[in-house]
Amino acid sequence: MGVFVLLPLVLPLTAWPMARLAAHRLHPRAATLLLSGASAALGLCSTLCLGLLAIVGTAQLPGNPLPDSWAEPEVREAVPQDEVVGETAVGALAAAFLSGVSLLVRHCRVRRRTERALKGLPGGRVAVLPDQTPYAHTVPGRLGRIVVSTGMLANLDSAARRVLFAHERSHLANRHHRYLLLAGLAARLNPCLRPLRTALAYTVERWADEDAARAVGDRLVTARAVGAAALISQSPPAPFLTAFAAPGPVPRRVAALLGPAPNAPTWQSLFTSVGLAAWAAAAGTALSAMSSANSAVTLFLILRAVTPL
Repeated sequence: MGVFVLLPLVLPLTAWPMARLAAHRLHPRAATLLLSGASAALGLCSTLCLGLLAIVGTAQLPGNPLPDSWAEPEVREAVPQDEVVGETAVGALAAAFLSGVSLLVRHCRVRRRTERALKGLPGGRVAVLPDQTPYAHTVPGRLGRIVVSTGMLANLDSAARRVLFAHERSHLANRHHRYLLLAGLAARLNPCLRPLRTALAYTVERWADEDAARAVGDRLVTARAVGAAALISQSPPAPFLTAFAAPGPVPRRVAALLGPAPNAPTWQSLFTSVGLAAWAAAAGTALSAMSSANSAVTLFLILRAVTPL
C-alpha cells in the first residue's frame, strides 16, 4: 500500500476550486450533480482508507479480536509509520462514524417530529401552520409536503406567493434533500469536503430559483420574492431541509435571477477556468478511487498470505 493509502485523505482538496467555480459558472442542476457525486466518491474513498489503516494499526494491539498473524512484519510494512498512523486512523474512523450516525439520527428525528406536527392538518401537498413566525420549507417523505406559516404568507403578495410555492415544489420534485444529506454525510466523514457541502447548499437553491422563475415566467418577480423572503424568514430546523430563503448568499441568488437564464447543462471545456477545475476534481476523484482500490487489494493479498489456512 505505501503512501498511496494516504492519498484519499488529501485528494478532496483538489475539489475545492471546483466547488467555488461550479456554483457560479455551471447550470445549477449540473453543479449540484457534479458536487454531490464528487462528495460521495471522495467521502467513501477516504473512509475506506481509514478502515484499511485502522486494520493495520489495531492488529498489533493486545486484546484485539483480529488474527495474530495480521500483526506480522509483512502487514505492518504495508503502511509507513504503522503504529502512529494506524492508531490515529482508529480515532479518526470512530469520530467519522459517530458524526455520520448523529446526522442520520437527527435527520430521522426531525422528520418524525415534523410529520407528527402535521398529522392534525388537512391532507395535501401544502400545510399552512398558524404561526406568526415567517418560514417556509419542505418536508421530505413518501408524499412530501410544503410547510409554510401564516406569518410568511402575510408578508408576501400574490406574485411572491406563486414564486414561493413554485420554488418549494422544485425542491420536492427534484428531491434536493437527498443531495444535501449525501453531501452532509460526506463532509462528516472527511472535513475536507465541507466546502463542497456549502457550495451544494447554494446550488440547490439556485436550481429551485430557476425552476420558479420558469414557472412564474418573470425573473424580476422571482428575484424580488427571494429578496423579500430573506429579510423576514428564519432558517429551517435542520440543514438537510430545503427552504425558500435559506441562510447564505441570498444577494448572489438575487443577482443571478436579475441576469439572463443560465445555459442548459453542458460539460465545460478544459480551456475554461471552471472546466479546468472540474477536470482536476474528476482526476482527483479517479485517483482517490484507484488508490483506495489498490490499497484494499494489496492489503487483502498480504493478509491472505500471512493467514494460515
